[in-house]
Amino acid sequence: MEQHRTRKPQPRRPAGGRPKAPLTPPGALVEGAAVYRVAARPGPGRPRLERPAPPVVVALRRLPSPRLTGLGAGLFASAVMLVIGFLDWLLFDGSPLVFGLLFLPVSALTALWVRTADLVTAPISVPIAFAVGVVPISGGTSGVGGQAMALVTALAVHAGWLYGGTLVAGVIASVRKVRDMGRRQRAAAAGSPVRPVRRPAPERG
Repeated sequence: MEQHRTRKPQPRRPAGGRPKAPLTPPGALVEGAAVYRVAARPGPGRPRLERPAPPVVVALRRLPSPRLTGLGAGLFASAVMLVIGFLDWLLFDGSPLVFGLLFLPVSALTALWVRTADLVTAPISVPIAFAVGVVPISGGTSGVGGQAMALVTALAVHAGWLYGGTLVAGVIASVRKVRDMGRRQRAAAAGSPVRPVRRPAPERG
């Protein structure tokens, strides 16, 4: 008697003829029956999410940003401090506190507005501007000698404000210099030409 053999049902194949591979999530490594996810790293074609800038940086970016030469930055700081000195003498009777507080933002603006090639001149121009602006509030007597002695005394008395403004200008100029150097290195690394591979010339028979 013939015995009917029972066959196990086989899965149907698609119309293409090949069975479909199991779908794995993108960025995953399959090892045996386990699936490991790999963290996606930002490549050259993937945009990086930038963190929002602090409010102080945003406010500074909104300010006008002229690019002055070293001489122009020195003249700007000296002229502004001279005007501040006269206004301080007229309105506040030569108050050293008002003069010193206004000297700090002038120092910062001088270091921010000088062009990158003349960043070294910012910490030098600021003390000169301070000496020019302190003349109206020095209170010297008539004569060149009396004015010179009064100027030296005022510089010695207000040395704290002088050092503070010079430090502010020096720090801002240093930060700008470091950022410029980093920007140049990134530009050089991104725009470095690829050297072509030289192939040996075919030998002539």
